[in-house]
Amino acid sequence: MTISIGSATPATKDPGGSRSRRGTDLIVKSNLLLVFIALCVVATLLAPQFLTGRNIANLLQQSSLTGIVAIGMTMVVLTAGIDLSVGSVAAFGGMTVALLMGSDVHFVPAILLSVAVGALFGALMGGLSAYLSLPSFMTTLAGLTAIRGLTYLLTDGKPAGGGGSEAFQLLGGGFIGYVPIIGIVFVVITILAALVLRGTTFGEYVYAVGSNKEAARLSGLPVRGVITAVFAVSGALAALAGVLLTSRLTVGQPTAFSGLELDAIAAVVLGGTNLFGGRGGVFGTFVAVLLLSVLRNLCNLLGLGSFFQMVVTGLILLVALILNMLIERRGARA
Repeated sequence: MTISIGSATPATKDPGGSRSRRGTDLIVKSNLLLVFIALCVVATLLAPQFLTGRNIANLLQQSSLTGIVAIGMTMVVLTAGIDLSVGSVAAFGGMTVALLMGSDVHFVPAILLSVAVGALFGALMGGLSAYLSLPSFMTTLAGLTAIRGLTYLLTDGKPAGGGGSEAFQLLGGGFIGYVPIIGIVFVVITILAALVLRGTTFGEYVYAVGSNKEAARLSGLPVRGVITAVFAVSGALAALAGVLLTSRLTVGQPTAFSGLELDAIAAVVLGGTNLFGGRGGVFGTFVAVLLLSVLRNLCNLLGLGSFFQMVVTGLILLVALILNMLIERRGARA
């Protein structure tokens, strides 16, 4: 008879599977956090200017946009989906808020409308995937191209707007002390997403759908609705990232966020979320976003080129995938 460590109950009565999964998630996140701390120490030793307040603030500001999008991507991946359209949706959201404010719309309703449009795009692609049984990869790939085209059509490929109220500009470019406001937004969104995933019925549905979609359907869970909802969240957060970039640059750029989807997926994978769904969380993604930002920041401080950064980032992702696979197999045998 198999005995579970730390429990006196028989294996048949012990929810070993769920404990093993939680243990696996904890190991992945802990390992990632240790790597992040070690990287920060190395960065401090190699580049003393790394720990300056200005550089830390710049690092957090640069990582927050990708991080906000990666949080939405995490929820999609937890349902065993993928969203390749986030870069295009982010660019559309940034252009939309710039055009609305350029038409004398107050920045608050302009932001809400832009985020709502992003949520609508996400819900449309998620709904097509869920209700028509289309692969989310292909659905969002089509969205990536179509929505980017719509973004260019808004202003014939030219930047839009300019300026905006001072309050709007503070959202993307303001600071509270040394802490960028956009960084606070990133942290708040991460905490809210974690609370939703771990403390609500909807969060339980997300994990259940990702673990076994057919079993969730047979159990009476609203599988299609859950999938549509997480894509809507992903679209809304992508559009919010676009709004924040427009706030920071004071102008909407139709070419912005090219390749954002790859950075977001990289952070999700590095953060320990299973690409096949059902396992992972946003805190791992949060740490992974910061880790990748520190790595790129260190390369910049050392004067290393972008090509070198791409090679190093790719190798780190490959190692992370291998480690996560080994940890998952070990957890399955436990």
